[in-house]
Amino acid sequence: MPFIVTPRQLTQRAELFHQLAQLTSAGIPILRALEQIKRNPPARSYREPLQRLLDELAQGATVTESLHRLDWLPEFDLALIGAGEKSGRLDACFRMLADYYNDRARLIQQVIAQLLYPAALVHFAAFIFLIVLPFAHSQFNASLPLLFARALLILSPLYGAVALLVYVTQSKHGENWRSRIESSLRAIPFLGTARRYLALSRLAAALEALISAGVNIFEAWDLAAAASGSPALRRAVAAWKPSVTAGQMPSEAVRACRLFPETFAHLYASGEISGKLDESLRNLHRLYGDDGTRKLHVFTQLTTRAIYLLVLLIIAYQIIQFYMGLYGPHSDLANILKGF
Repeated sequence: MPFIVTPRQLTQRAELFHQLAQLTSAGIPILRALEQIKRNPPARSYREPLQRLLDELAQGATVTESLHRLDWLPEFDLALIGAGEKSGRLDACFRMLADYYNDRARLIQQVIAQLLYPAALVHFAAFIFLIVLPFAHSQFNASLPLLFARALLILSPLYGAVALLVYVTQSKHGENWRSRIESSLRAIPFLGTARRYLALSRLAAALEALISAGVNIFEAWDLAAAASGSPALRRAVAAWKPSVTAGQMPSEAVRACRLFPETFAHLYASGEISGKLDESLRNLHRLYGDDGTRKLHVFTQLTTRAIYLLVLLIIAYQIIQFYMGLYGPHSDLANILKGF
């Protein structure tokens, strides 16, 4: 399965689902729609999995069965596509997935844009204080390649930290790894809450699609918890399954679980009692999606400002050191003055 990490990859996945939504809503069978997209896919890397998908469908498998065998899409996509296939609403589910990936791409682009300036500032400061000033201080006799190599060596811990962060947050790791990462990030202000709310938003979206498709409520909760991407939510739903199967209302289990905020539990219970659970889940999807995105923006802004402050402190320290070297008690200028 490919692991979507860049805005470009997210946009390509959104375009795939957008094309599928357009073709299927126009009445074109899914087999013909896939064949048409394969001739001109959003990315060349899609040709092979699309062909494998067509081969599976030609053998009589359903879309959901074929995608499960290919191990190509995330759990969230599989849950929604499965719900759409069961309910005959594939076009609506494809459209929802297209919007979902477009939103994710837009969010990551905004985060990257906010972090570009502090990253450029760090490298500019390194260039001035680790290359330009030492080169000038040596009366332009120092080796520039050595100065650049020294600067890269000093910045290497920063590069390593960024690379490690990207690696540990990839979805290709197993559930135990993802569970440890989820627990670690939960303690980080704003970021932990943002990840939690976005997982709840995905769960609500998948649950609404599954219930609307007529999936049994117990199976729907299992699939939606898997689609949320949160190991903690998956474990919690698996833990309460025996009591819910024995007759406990899902709303009671949700209310008793600390992973679900009071607002989520209240809206879910209201929908369950009123018979408008699908509407309540759509509201929960929007509510926690918006809140999670907003908190992620706050975390990014605070991180950006912390980097600004750190860079300014480093620059101030380097300026003080530079002037101490010129005018301090042990500087060359002070030694010349002592000679007089």
